[in-house]
Amino acid sequence: MELKRIVPEEAKALLDSGQDYTYLDVRTVEEFDAGHVQGAKNVPFLEIDPTQGSMAVNPHFAEIVQKKFGKDAKLILGCQKGGRSLKAVETLLAAGSTNVTDMRGGYGGELDPFGQMTFPGWAPRGLPTSTESGPEDRYERIKAHTKAASE
Repeated sequence: MELKRIVPEEAKALLDSGQDYTYLDVRTVEEFDAGHVQGAKNVPFLEIDPTQGSMAVNPHFAEIVQKKFGKDAKLILGCQKGGRSLKAVETLLAAGSTNVTDMRGGYGGELDPFGQMTFPGWAPRGLPTSTESGPEDRYERIKAHTKAASE
């Protein structure tokens, strides 16, 4: 499967198109809570590894996403700057997902080594954001729902 990348305006157009696209925010729960794309769902690609105390790939990421949305779901993935979502898309494609797209620049934008923005993300472009989300959009509920479905 070919890796697809789009810019935030293209993502917004797809989300508004009525074609059943879902924005999947792969940032941490804390980052999601601080602000996200309006209507986004949250499944973190990285989590704190309790044994090491550092960030590590969520070992259940692909399984949770595919159980919740399906392998053929139209998903647009985004993170904070664009790196995690790109890796998350690659992970889902390798696991058999067929319609996942990476949103370049993420929520906050790509930065150069000096911290200067080189490619604005969703929020710096003035696209609609929110700090509110329904329980069904939050990782705790999504994770619980997929565990219950597999038991």
